[in-house]
Amino acid sequence: MFISNPFAGLSASIPPAVMQTFLVLMVVLVAAGTLFDIVHKGSARYFFNNWRKTKGKHVDGGELASIAVRTVVVDVLASGEFCGARRRIAHLLTMYGFVIYVVTTAVMVFNHNTTAIVPRLWWIGGLMVLLGGYWFWFFIRADVVAEGNSPFRVMHADLFILSLLSSVTLGLIWAFLQARASGGANVFFGLYIIATTVLFASVPWSKFAHMFFKPAAAFEKRVSYANGTRSNLPGPADKPEQFGSARTSPRHY
Repeated sequence: MFISNPFAGLSASIPPAVMQTFLVLMVVLVAAGTLFDIVHKGSARYFFNNWRKTKGKHVDGGELASIAVRTVVVDVLASGEFCGARRRIAHLLTMYGFVIYVVTTAVMVFNHNTTAIVPRLWWIGGLMVLLGGYWFWFFIRADVVAEGNSPFRVMHADLFILSLLSSVTLGLIWAFLQARASGGANVFFGLYIIATTVLFASVPWSKFAHMFFKPAAAFEKRVSYANGTRSNLPGPADKPEQFGSARTSPRHY
């Protein structure tokens, strides 16, 4: 089960070109959805206008390159914006698992004669997504102690994580049932396709596009600290908090 390409078993009922076309369509939906999100929300315009308006000391090319490297290593690859270890670990598991899962899916769809390592990586990536995603959903997402919200409350911002978990969960269940020649495999494959379509088609209305915006925002923040503008905000207070708070310390960030 873990060493066989689950998409190769579909060739008897679904031509490989159909699955390949579907995968390309998902890529197009992500690109189009991200562009629509940028235009609709004015994210790029705001970013560049804010960049032009900030005035501070000159930052040379060498320092900009150093800031770019730190942004990639700390903010992107290590999710350094999360202070809490639990939140960071859950995010890293989901992020790297999703990358592994998507890449190996593309490899197996376009090449049915893959080595055993590719399906194994597909399963590992999918399980990483489920571990990080469900950990986030049940134990980190809703800090009901600090915010007083019900753990069953679903918001618009939850569309991305719910569709992601649905897609990967149904995909792994389908692969498991197909490996055992179960009659229910076709049902779960249909649900898997629907959940995957929702995941990639809902980019303009979910948090999917934020993965493209956050590196740029993190880079701009580091540059603003380097040139002294700090996004035109005053510096942090030099005195610690003097009074206690009745609010319970949050655990989700």
